[in-house]
Order: sequence, then structure tokens, then C-alpha cells
Amino acid sequence: MDILETHAYDRQQRRNVSCALLFSLMPFFLSSALYFYLLTPDSAPSVMSAGVKCAPTLLLAAVVLSWNRGQSVLGVAGGLLFSAVGDCCLVWPELFIHGMGAFAVAHLLYSLSFLSSRYATYSSSSWTSILYLPLVLVGGAFYFYLFPFLRKAPDSDLLTPGVGIYVILITVMGVLAIRTRHVTTLLGSLTFIVSDVSLALQVFKVLPPMQHGQLVVMVTYYLAQLLIAVGDVKAVENKDEFSKWKRS
Repeated sequence: MDILETHAYDRQQRRNVSCALLFSLMPFFLSSALYFYLLTPDSAPSVMSAGVKCAPTLLLAAVVLSWNRGQSVLGVAGGLLFSAVGDCCLVWPELFIHGMGAFAVAHLLYSLSFLSSRYATYSSSSWTSILYLPLVLVGGAFYFYLFPFLRKAPDSDLLTPGVGIYVILITVMGVLAIRTRHVTTLLGSLTFIVSDVSLALQVFKVLPPMQHGQLVVMVTYYLAQLLIAVGDVKAVENKDEFSKWKRS
């Protein structure tokens, strides 16, 4: 088999993998569509609404586990599972702190995954390094901007340091996503930050009530989780290809 045939075979294989991945993501797309179809911001919290909300994230976790052959629940798969717990908690406003804690664990697991050897196979480049400092500065500036509003919130003694820790964890997650040099993972982490910023501005009453505020939060949230999950699947795939190349 000459080099042209080899390249054609590799392209065909990648195309087949992409089609298989898209097919495995169909339940996520359908469950997300169901959530937005049933979305009624003024509806009372219920177990059913919590189930519909967390279903897309759980389905993404199942996709990640199936593609990494169930080798580990830690990493991105574990982060998605804790995110689903956070989704459920945020349905009930009184469980906001519990939900924030679940998402904090999710970001910690994402960060550990981005440090793993799977993401170390990507070629290094200098352009992404310039994003580290701006992301850290934006995270710190946002917390200080939010600080007066946190002091006015109920349970401020717990929320003020809790949100600070959360900002640190999601900023670290974003920095480590940049470090992977994987565009899908990077966009997913930044979109997650946008989603959380939108949520914080509404929850802590920094902005007046927005007509489509919840829609903005959830669209960016589901998109972020999708990109992070796909990035992890691609990382596993590229790691396997790298290992085959080393053995050849």
C-alpha cells in the first residue's frame, strides 16, 4: 500500500469515526431539544424538570465512557456526572450552594483530565500561551466586581468565599484547557465560563431580570459540555493513533 492509499484509508477511517461519534451524540441532541421545548422559566421545581434538565449531560457522560471503553469514571466522564448533580440542584433555588459545589468538583475533574497524558500528544504552540494571563485577570476582576452583590445575598458568609473558590477552579480549568492546545476543548471551557458568568449576573441580581436569561445560560452550558465531551473523545482517539505510530 503506497502513501497515497494510506492517506486515503486514514481519511476514510476518520470519516467513519466522525459519523459514529455523531450517531452516538443523537440522544444528547434529542434530549436537549426536549428540554428547550419544555422550557418554562416560571414553572415550579419538580423531579421531572430536574430529570429533563440533567438528561443531556448524563447522555454525554455515557458517550464519553463508551468511547474510552469505560476505563475510568474520573476525568471528563466524572465531571459530566457531577455536572448532572449540579443541574438537579439548581432546579431548586435553595440548593444553589450544593449545585455550585457539584460543579466545582466537575471543574476539578476536568482539570485533572486536561493534565493527563491523552492531552499531551498535541503539538505545542506559543499563540495559546498569551491567553493565560488575560483569563486569570478576567476571573479575578469578575469576582471583585461580583463581591458587593455577594455580600447582599442570603447566606453571604458562605457564598462569598464559596464563589471565590469556584472562580479559581473554573479559571484553572480554563487555563489547563488552553494548555491542551485542543481547539474543541478550549472553546468548550471558554463557553462554560460564559455560561457561568451569565448565570451569576442573574442569580446575584447584577442585571435586571432578562426575558431569555435562562435560555442564554442553558444554550451556552449544553454547548460547552458537548465541546468538552467531544474534545475528550478526540483526545482518546488521537492518543490511540499516536501509540500506533510509535509502535510502527
